[in-house]
Amino acid sequence: MDLYKAIQELYAEKEKLERVIASLEELQNSAGELPVVPASGRRRGRKSMSSEEREIVSERMKRYWASRRGGKEIRTSEGNS
Repeated sequence: MDLYKAIQELYAEKEKLERVIASLEELQNSAGELPVVPASGRRRGRKSMSSEEREIVSERMKRYWASRRGGKEIRTSEGNS
């Protein structure tokens, strides 16, 4: 089978599937059902941090990088190193 012909057949199948999906969605909406929602229900993306959490992470990373630089002490916002 020719590669070009295989690609053309796949595109035709894709278009057919898209039409079927669109018609099923239309039937679902006309039946008064709610739109499809992901099963997990969780929000995607990165979790935001509170200012307290950011401060804790900041202090921890300052200690980490100080140890990586050879143990030079740094002054933290709480006054202890």
